[in-house]
Order: sequence, then structure tokens, then C-alpha cells
Amino acid sequence: MKRKAGFIPYKLGEYFVAHILHIDSSPRGERSHSRTLSKEFVSAWKSAHPDDTVTYRDLGHHPVPYVDEDWIAAVFGPPETHTPEMKAALKVSDDLVDEFLAADRYVIGTPMYNLNIPPALKAYIDQIVRVGRTFSVGEQGYKGLVEGKKLLVLTARGSDFRPSSPIAAYDFQEPYLRAIFGFIGVTDVQFINANALNQGDDLRQQILAEAQSAIEAAVASW
Repeated sequence: MKRKAGFIPYKLGEYFVAHILHIDSSPRGERSHSRTLSKEFVSAWKSAHPDDTVTYRDLGHHPVPYVDEDWIAAVFGPPETHTPEMKAALKVSDDLVDEFLAADRYVIGTPMYNLNIPPALKAYIDQIVRVGRTFSVGEQGYKGLVEGKKLLVLTARGSDFRPSSPIAAYDFQEPYLRAIFGFIGVTDVQFINANALNQGDDLRQQILAEAQSAIEAAVASW
């Protein structure tokens, strides 16, 4: 079964094989809706594409370091000036960037915190958005260096941020993620947002059922 044109994985016999980086960012465990949704998608995807491979990174339970002074000095300073602390900070970032670039597709599960993403996911993004690695700066301005990839984001929100909601304008989560990943070149981005999960059992079950239907559709079309 061949994949759609424009997809860039490698070929195994008659099948195209992709490598997926699956990221969760909720600090919760079994009670996490975003973890449940991302797991459901990846499980369904693997059932449909058993040759594809998956790397899993759990930022919620195993956060990466925040950018600090050693990181900044290492990224923007010449290698001959790097202290052991600067080298250590840079290695963490290099390893994360290498892992990110090795994937063909990305699946991110994230809750909404205070209208945006959790700090663990922001710390990860700060580690991989690197000049010279995932974006460049030239005479024409900024250019994303991560091309030909796809991103699926599955979110869990306590309140209702659907377009018809009076508070839809307060959703800074989806616009930010679209902007920052687009900045590094990942422009093929799809969202499955589970809204209003804290607004009653009946609505929660309806929203989760809609999310599961969206997952099934995404498995068929992504």
C-alpha cells in the first residue's frame, strides 16, 4: 500500500515506512485525556501501518531542561569557548534535535494550561528551535529547515474553545503551535481538539466520541 505523493519516508519492499516521534506532555497518568487520545491514534496508526516505527518521549513525566545561561552561551558562542557545563547543555539540545529530525511525522498529546501549552512542552520546543539546526537566518530573513514533515496535535481542554464559543479568541495554544512549528518548516499541521472536558459528563462523553471519530478519520487520511 503506497502512501500519498509528497511523503518522504524510506521504502521497504513495496511499502513505504515512516518513523514517528510520539510526544506526551501531560504530567497526569491514566487520568490524562491528551495521553489517552495520542495513544489511541498511535495504536490505530500502528495497526494500519505495522512496518512504521515509533519513538516515544514523555515530557510530562520526564521533562527536558529549561534553556539557561550555559545553553545560550553554547549555542551562540564559538566551540573553543565552551565550558564542560556549556557542552553538557548543548549535548542535551543536540540529542533532542537529532531525534526530532530523524522522524518523518510527529504526534503530540498536550493539555491546555492557562490558554496555552504546559511548561514541559515549551521547554522542549525551546530546545529544538535552534538556529543552524532547525531554522536559518539569511538575507531573506528566517527559513525553516525541517521540510517534508507532518504534525498531528491532540489536545485536551477543560473549557470550550471551539470556533463557535465566546471564548474562542482566548485559544493561544493552537495558534502558537502552528506558528512555532511553521517557523522551523513544519507547515503540514493537523489538530484534534477535545474541548469542554470539565463541563459535565454528558458533554465530555460527546466531545471524546467526536475526538475518537476524528482519530479514525486521521488514521485513514494522514
